[in-house]
Amino acid sequence: MYAIIETGGKQYKVAEGDVLRVEKLPVEAEQTVEIDKVLAVSKDGALTVGSPVLNGAKVILKVLEHGKGKKILVFKYKPKKNIRKRQGHRQPFTKVLVEKIEA
Repeated sequence: MYAIIETGGKQYKVAEGDVLRVEKLPVEAEQTVEIDKVLAVSKDGALTVGSPVLNGAKVILKVLEHGKGKKILVFKYKPKKNIRKRQGHRQPFTKVLVEKIEA
């Protein structure tokens, strides 16, 4: 059984027991969060697709930790003008465990 959920503007294919990184959620560590934006659920080989979401379906996630991703460098310049700008960025994330899929 798996589900396709949307959180943080991105879509994820999840199954029970999966650990994944999503965009930062405003929830403390060791708490649970319910995602009700379930786009599709596959159960016993039958795929149920919502338009756009399935009513009554939800996925329960347990927040494991918060953190920051690897640093990326953003380099901007304008040719022939001697203008250069280097900037770093670390995207915050939330590591979650998929506890239950309810369809």
